[in-house]
Amino acid sequence: MFTLGPAPHASQTPDFAIDKVDYRTLIAKRYLTSPRSVSLISRITAISAAGVALGVAALIVVLSVLNGFFDFVRDMLVSYDPHVRIVSVEERGFELDDSLMAVVAAWPGVQSASPYVEGKAMLLHDSRSDVNKVVVVRGIDASALTEDDVVVAGTTFGQFSVDRVDGRPGLVMGKRLGERLLISPGGGSAPASRVALLSAPAIERMYTRVLSSSPIRQFEVRGLFQLETVFDESHVFVGLSEAQSLFRMGRSISGVDVRLTELDETEAYRDWLVERIDTERYEVLTWYDLQKSLYDVMQLEKLGASLVLFLIVIVAAFNIIGSLTMIVIEKRRDVGALRAMGVAARDIRRIFLTEGALIGGVGAGVGLALGLLLSWLQLQFGIVSLPGSENFLIDAYPVSIRFLDLSIVTFSAVGLCILAAWYPAHRAAAIEPAVALRSDG
Repeated sequence: MFTLGPAPHASQTPDFAIDKVDYRTLIAKRYLTSPRSVSLISRITAISAAGVALGVAALIVVLSVLNGFFDFVRDMLVSYDPHVRIVSVEERGFELDDSLMAVVAAWPGVQSASPYVEGKAMLLHDSRSDVNKVVVVRGIDASALTEDDVVVAGTTFGQFSVDRVDGRPGLVMGKRLGERLLISPGGGSAPASRVALLSAPAIERMYTRVLSSSPIRQFEVRGLFQLETVFDESHVFVGLSEAQSLFRMGRSISGVDVRLTELDETEAYRDWLVERIDTERYEVLTWYDLQKSLYDVMQLEKLGASLVLFLIVIVAAFNIIGSLTMIVIEKRRDVGALRAMGVAARDIRRIFLTEGALIGGVGAGVGLALGLLLSWLQLQFGIVSLPGSENFLIDAYPVSIRFLDLSIVTFSAVGLCILAAWYPAHRAAAIEPAVALRSDG
């Protein structure tokens, strides 16, 4: 005679349940890896996984290259564009306010904040009057610049000096523009070249005030900088007060340029600044806003390339529909037996959805590894060079791998494969046990 002990508590789990494996996953793996009576099904399944891998690898490589171009262009432009620019809502500019500068510099990540005046003027030079050119004149506070500033570091001929020396203001221009105008900063016994700037307000004065003194302002060329071709041929630098006089702005400035220690903090700094300044007087622009049309086009190219290449994954997904449908037909009697044993329709559906996830997971995993490998090889060794690279600033296609892109591509591919498996899974779940067991296959 024996007695039954107390029933186990509901929270207690038998030991065998700890290592229990989901039978639906086991059946799904079995259906994919077991030998088939029709070998064509295995081939179609392999082709489907290969198609997913090819699509994912192509997407990762192309997106990494497009990201590389975006980062290259951004870094090139941000080298002389500020991270954040504060401008006036009104077109005329605004007078510099000490309280504004105090707020701007209060952020711990601010590296520098300097006012500027910018406008267009005619550059005149006696030696080459046939190539006088309209340039962008930028008045800056020379005391706010450092040796690490890209324009200062890029001044390879002469020196970056816009201060007054012997009563004459200094000017720094691009090397290519200087070569066109036969201008040099001087050196040794050779005197520095002199140029004149004629702004729109000055031209207006010439025609409205005939008897007034000449509105043409003379400058001494102190240095030539070498950056990008477009920038070199169109920009000149003068002192802040000289630019204010040139454009008849009085004490007003065009805006304040802010550079941060970390470019990634730009959006956070912009949001922080907007909460602390008068947005009815000032507008805050980030580096993206300053070249928005260019950056938008590059982002649109990235989106278009992604959609086109994702078609490869979509085609592979159609193959998954076909291969899983054939597996459902082949395993019809097995599904009927499972249903007769009490397996619910939703579990049958889960088996074939798991098959789609496995195909997508294997394909996406192989494609992810292949795409990362090719991107890394291009990044390290520059295997694919740019045609006509002698005319570019880089020799090979740039690469920038981003975790967000990898995640979106991989999970989208797997999700599409699961979605493609929905029809075969629904068809399998609809099989009637009695009809399936009576059929011959």
